[in-house]
Amino acid sequence: MSLFGDSSYWQVQKKNGCSQGQTMLAYLGGSAFQTVIDNPVTAYRQLIQQYAKDAAGKPVPPALARAETNAVFRANPAAACLSGLGPRLIGVGFKRVPKFGFLLGISYILGEGGEVGMTAAVGASIFSAWFINPIRMIEKQQRAHFKTTGSAKPIMEILRESAKANYKPLFRGTVPLMGHSLASATTGLVGQPQLQKWIQTELGAKGTFSQFTTNLISSAMVSPIYVVMTNPLSRLEVIMQTSAISGKSISIGQAVKEIVTDSKTFGLRGIFRGQGIGVAKAIVSLSMFHQGRIWCTEAFRSNNEINGLIPE
Repeated sequence: MSLFGDSSYWQVQKKNGCSQGQTMLAYLGGSAFQTVIDNPVTAYRQLIQQYAKDAAGKPVPPALARAETNAVFRANPAAACLSGLGPRLIGVGFKRVPKFGFLLGISYILGEGGEVGMTAAVGASIFSAWFINPIRMIEKQQRAHFKTTGSAKPIMEILRESAKANYKPLFRGTVPLMGHSLASATTGLVGQPQLQKWIQTELGAKGTFSQFTTNLISSAMVSPIYVVMTNPLSRLEVIMQTSAISGKSISIGQAVKEIVTDSKTFGLRGIFRGQGIGVAKAIVSLSMFHQGRIWCTEAFRSNNEINGLIPE
């Protein structure tokens, strides 16, 4: 019998009042909610990083990259905000099922009872990257095409181009993604809930802050750390994944050299392009993901309680 059809997978646990399957669905629900809300910020940040180079491949001042990105959004705000949303929503299944599957699966094996720890986060980051990277590559190819043409590149066209190279281009940037995913899991999936729990205990119990407020505060505290860890890795991904599929791939070494050149020209601003918007994105993303996850978890728990499914 398959894992998802196994009755034990849907057996409600006393510790958190939900089954392993319901916990997985809560994580996916939170992820879908987050994806829709933060897509405009995600698109804006990637365009800022893409405009780090001019047509000749030379670094441009961060202020100019920001101005060009603003021009794209002013020209067609709706299309710009929605660019890449389709693949990202599809990615909730293709990307999050492997990531959350490994995360919650390892956590379940370790007996953590729905509260994931560091070991589960590390394992999920390494094993899920190979499933996630093709979707991220497609997202970035769509936005790279939008940058030059004003319209998103069709997914099937990207897949047809990749097929000519045996789909190898879809795995460009997998190694930086592993590091990015690890930082995301340790700070966002493990650190933020633990911090929120502490804030809720210390302040929420006194009636000072609501659950949503403590969620927002903990996300705001974790986000700068997360962005400093992931922004250079995100730059590597953008450099490696936005080059033409039909052209020569960019290695990690070449991408690093490009960032080093950028930093020599523009200092730390060159390394951390998009960091300001990255912090805003991280706060929105983390808050919306965990709020959506909490809402789904509470709905499942309430339903289980009404139906007497929670073990005594």
